Amino acid sequence: MRRAARAVRHAARERKPMSIIDKITGRTKKAAGDLADDPSLRREGRREEAKGEAKEELGGAQEKVERKAEEVANLERKT
Repeated sequence: MRRAARAVRHAARERKPMSIIDKITGRTKKAAGDLADDPSLRREGRREEAKGEAKEELGGAQEKVERKAEEVANLERKT
């Protein structure tokens, strides 16, 4: 159980910096698309930003799962 919890924690930690990078990249592409009046670049930026937000939400969900798994493990130890 502990190994699985560590794996979830590790995955969440790795996902967070990547989500920030994706969001920044997306915003940059959207701005560049606005400046260049390029709709395809704007769309690409929106997709990249959405991908970053999805990764961030997934990381948050994984952290919740890890906390619940730890609670269950603690309850099992007490009984």
